[in-house]
Amino acid sequence: SRAVVKRGRTAMIIKIGGEEVDYDAKFQLYLQSKLPNPHYRPEIAAQCTIINFIVTPDGLEDQILAMVVNVEKPELEQQKQGLVRRQNDFKVTLSQLEDDLLSQLSAAD
Repeated sequence: SRAVVKRGRTAMIIKIGGEEVDYDAKFQLYLQSKLPNPHYRPEIAAQCTIINFIVTPDGLEDQILAMVVNVEKPELEQQKQGLVRRQNDFKVTLSQLEDDLLSQLSAAD
């Protein structure tokens, strides 16, 4: 949820990373990915509208397969989504561990 605070008559402020930033209700952010079938964490996907403009045979096959599996065996599709989420979490953890290792190596000099 957004923490938008109204200041004065028209000024709107939102708190981001501990700092107060001017907020405009008309603001929109568009992000683009070159991935054919990107997977986002549930927290991000719930707050965004994801539009896939690229149709590739592999991407279309993945989408159709996911739809068929979701109809015939929904528990299998949920398991797949859970595994994708775990894989994304592992990638984030790996990146954090790599950053920590690099910072410790640079501090060891």
